[in-house]
Amino acid sequence: MKPKRPPIAPQRPKELQHLGVTRTDPWYWLRDRDDPAVMAYLSAENAYTDAVMESSQALQEALYMEMRLRIQEDDATVPEKEGAYFYYRRYRKDAQYPIYCRKQGSQMASEEVLLDVNTLAEGQSYLRLGVCTNSPDHRYLAYSADVDGSEAFTLRILDLSTGRLLPEQLSRTYYSMEWAHDSQTFFYTVLDEHHRPVRVYRHRLGQDPAQDPLVYEEKDPRFFLSLTKSESGRFIYLCCHGNNMSEWHYLNRRQPTSKFVLIEPRQRDHEYEVSDHGKSFFIRTNLGGARDFKVMKVDIDEPVSQNWVDLIPHRPGTLITDLVLFQDYLVVCETTNALPQIKVIRLRDSNIELLQFDEEAYDVRVQPGREFSTTTLRLAYTSLATPERIFDYDMATGERILRKQEPVLGDFDCSNYVSRRLYAKSRDGADIPISLCHRRDTPLDGRAPLVLYGYGSYGHSIPASFSRVRLSYLDRGFIYAIAHIRGGMECGYQWYEDGKLLKKRNTFEDYIACAEHLIDNKFASKGEILGVGGSAGGLLMGTVANMRPDLFEAIIVHVPFVDLVSTMLD
Repeated sequence: MKPKRPPIAPQRPKELQHLGVTRTDPWYWLRDRDDPAVMAYLSAENAYTDAVMESSQALQEALYMEMRLRIQEDDATVPEKEGAYFYYRRYRKDAQYPIYCRKQGSQMASEEVLLDVNTLAEGQSYLRLGVCTNSPDHRYLAYSADVDGSEAFTLRILDLSTGRLLPEQLSRTYYSMEWAHDSQTFFYTVLDEHHRPVRVYRHRLGQDPAQDPLVYEEKDPRFFLSLTKSESGRFIYLCCHGNNMSEWHYLNRRQPTSKFVLIEPRQRDHEYEVSDHGKSFFIRTNLGGARDFKVMKVDIDEPVSQNWVDLIPHRPGTLITDLVLFQDYLVVCETTNALPQIKVIRLRDSNIELLQFDEEAYDVRVQPGREFSTTTLRLAYTSLATPERIFDYDMATGERILRKQEPVLGDFDCSNYVSRRLYAKSRDGADIPISLCHRRDTPLDGRAPLVLYGYGSYGHSIPASFSRVRLSYLDRGFIYAIAHIRGGMECGYQWYEDGKLLKKRNTFEDYIACAEHLIDNKFASKGEILGVGGSAGGLLMGTVANMRPDLFEAIIVHVPFVDLVSTMLD
């Protein structure tokens, strides 16, 4: 018999004590997945959902096929040049995993398959690749695989000249490893018993991994470790990441047995990142209250912060998100007013070129290349209406060449869609950006159903990027909007600060203000909005559903973070 009403979880009050405070949680029992009553309740929820959704089964299947048929399954990335080789990944229509390949001398040369992950996954119920990186001399490929979902990877080395695996297997590695210049030595991170990457080891090909020397161990449980190679290829950086803190060390890749050298000791609330050029380190830092970061410069031989000098000053509200260095150029990535910006600075004379983009709302990011002495900057551009486009921008001439556009099969034409930027006035007067997309032929008279997505937590910014799935409801007359509310960092660090702790209410008021603005401007009608949020965005949905239920026709809450106290104290 089909259930007609949703199941109600019974209450089993449980007293919990923390810091001398006793509280009662009536649903604490639902945390125990081994309790048969928990599984029975979840099964009842699923049965009720199936019953409610039964009448739409045909539509669900049609939507699934519609979305799937837009995907071009045989695809490839744009090749990246490194020395005499062009590296890329491609996908087969009948396969689930990528195939790593390269060509020597020219993109027209014959293909060499380096690693077919589909072959690696044969006989496995699960596989995830961690690292996949070639040695500097292009002879070896280091790759790591996780076959049980634990994110503890086993690292192997493939000799590309023979196609054979070297005998050593390095277990419990994590997502970072870097080759030394000799192509015989590399460094890798290892997990501890708490699944934290806190140890760095050095390995030499042919050596027993059990004999690998430990070169660094993190003792502070607040910090994780990662390794990265500098753009110039001169150094390997060891970064210690903590909560609002960081600490960087460097090692000359030509001297792999030397020690990592500390750049600046960790201190509370100081975050920094390092790149090198010539005799200097370029540093993105929030030192001295630069909460949206600034760029500083220091001599490599005396890198402590007392010697750092300003290169690009701090500008409140303009968040510097990344630096990319080339032999002749510095590329600065910023976010201001919920829009990314890319500036190219010519190092010899400090000339600045701000790249321009046509749409009102968009997302663009730099794809780091494999070569330092190049004038080519690779960009990935997208918007709510535009599938991802890969461009090569010549920093010397200003020429922009389209290398690839994300394929969308079927009758898709991006000119049929409009990407827009609006602003809503929140309760305290703050202007809240809204990214919005609709078909050109959708009537803007308040009759269209509207999807309003929100997150607003942890300083996480939501990009205005393309989705094939979204086309299925845009083509049915929906309007899609993103509320760039406080709690994210779309408008700088203060935007984040103004949406947390005692100011968290701003997150909810901002979202409601966006909904009301869209109603007032005929993009939606009151009671016809679909609210969507997940995880911390689920907290947002739960709150606005209680504050303003009159605005919504429905609310979708993905993996909601709504049991705040119990979850935070777990």
